[in-house]
Amino acid sequence: MGIYLVSVGAEEWFGEEEGGWGEVASALNQELRRRGLPPFEPVPDGSGQAFEEKLVPSMDGFVALCQAHLSHEQVETLCGWTVLVPVSLDEEVWLPVDTSFTESSTMVAGAPQVLAIAERLASVIELPAETPETCGNLDLTMWFMNGAAKGSAAVRTRAWSKDLDTAFYVVLFLRAAQHSIRRGCPVVYS
Repeated sequence: MGIYLVSVGAEEWFGEEEGGWGEVASALNQELRRRGLPPFEPVPDGSGQAFEEKLVPSMDGFVALCQAHLSHEQVETLCGWTVLVPVSLDEEVWLPVDTSFTESSTMVAGAPQVLAIAERLASVIELPAETPETCGNLDLTMWFMNGAAKGSAAVRTRAWSKDLDTAFYVVLFLRAAQHSIRRGCPVVYS
């Protein structure tokens, strides 16, 4: 149990069955057309590694970091989305669609915009090079929770090493946006 960030394959994205994202996909494409943009078509399934990470640690330090270094609008873009898509969006898209994670509306953000904000925070905390870059099944969660990050923090005493929970969320949003862009797929809360 708990909250996860996961990538969604094309079949599930367009799926109408329970747990599918078909209603969101349809509403998003309708809004993109209204804005004069092409519809979003995820890369077909089987295109590579899936993304799945569990939101485990406290977010308090991460929220404080965001408030100290980002505008209110940037915080909303980085932290307020329900669906992340590899499409550049000048502003978030609010859809009147329920999901398993939301009760009344779904906010869709563009991965390029989220990536730029996450890269800014990664620079602030001086993210180390050894942080896992491609993340599959709980790779980041395990790196941070099972000791490898603690070991690295002991020898690389930079800003990131002072609060590993905060660093986890910076890396989580950074890697989710990179994965979405690299694999051409949405990333959602589950």
